[in-house]
Amino acid sequence: MPDTIAAAPAVTPADAATAVARLVGDRAGDWDRAGRLPAEVVRELNAAGLLAPQIPTGYGGLGWSSLDSGEFTARVGSLCSSLRSVMTSQGMAAWAVERLADRAQARSLLPRLAATDTAAVAFTEPQAGSDLSAMTTTVTVTGDTLLLHGHKVWVTAAEHADLLLTFARLGDQAAVVVVPRATPGVRVRRRAEPLGCRAAGHADVWFDAVRLPTSSLLGAGGQSMSLLVTTALSYGRLSVAWGCVGILRACLTAAVDHAGSRHQFGRPLAHHQLVARHLADLWSAEQIATRLCEHASRCWDTGSPDVVTATVLAKYVSSRNATRAAADAVQVLASAGAVDGHPVARAYRDAKLMEIIEGSTEMCQLMLADHVVNRR
Repeated sequence: MPDTIAAAPAVTPADAATAVARLVGDRAGDWDRAGRLPAEVVRELNAAGLLAPQIPTGYGGLGWSSLDSGEFTARVGSLCSSLRSVMTSQGMAAWAVERLADRAQARSLLPRLAATDTAAVAFTEPQAGSDLSAMTTTVTVTGDTLLLHGHKVWVTAAEHADLLLTFARLGDQAAVVVVPRATPGVRVRRRAEPLGCRAAGHADVWFDAVRLPTSSLLGAGGQSMSLLVTTALSYGRLSVAWGCVGILRACLTAAVDHAGSRHQFGRPLAHHQLVARHLADLWSAEQIATRLCEHASRCWDTGSPDVVTATVLAKYVSSRNATRAAADAVQVLASAGAVDGHPVARAYRDAKLMEIIEGSTEMCQLMLADHVVNRR
């Protein structure tokens, strides 16, 4: 761990929650309709170290635990899932650097990710989603230069990114290449009107004979694809799970407020049994997701061997709960919530996307089933 890099000023999770509430305010619906986050919001959060608060203090980060970072992620997710998606992207990139980079690379990249540069992680291709063995993006090395060819799709935060951490084939193995977006041969095209997280900067990226120094390979490359994917996705899955806790909390708040103030047939909606059932289901879904995320973060913080399974379980349950709960919230609010940009309308779209990214519901089910079978 280096001792010459100044740590970011101490920021507590409570301070961070206040800051993000001030930055977002009531503007998330406008950002969603416009399909863009203000660049100054992303820059301000990054300058405060809040896009990736788990970066160690020795590299200029805040050094938060997974549990503290998770609760903050839930807070951001309750306000704006698009902004939370950018946080997830930044955190995945930082975690990949932490785990895969050599010492010199870590000393160069992590301080930038802690305060100045934004990053996106490029996995998915037109024919390689859950099956990343079908990846066709390639990197070849000649002397001290590498050449990158390929096409990535649905790269979250690519529109905001200074750096693109790109997964590629390196001969019979794999590698992660750190690509500055401004490099000749890099082309980024925004994905217009995605179903959810519309302002998160989803984009398709082309790498047309991109030349870079071999120092751009994290850890010199040549790792197994499964190691690389598991490293980055573990962080991403837990971040998404906590973001879903935020969606659940936003839906619960909106539904309770509406059901308590809206009167039908002479009494508040909340006093009608079928509506009360929705409220009970919303609260139960939030509590279950929260407890699973807390458990997964504690496994992360203590280095438990159960962390991978706990993370997959948290992501699986939280995303499914968020999807069902968002539908319940729309049902409770009815026409009041069926307005583009309304928190529950956004949640309804955003939550469904959470069942797809960083490992689909079906992939999570298969991994959990394998875990159960292998325990025997």
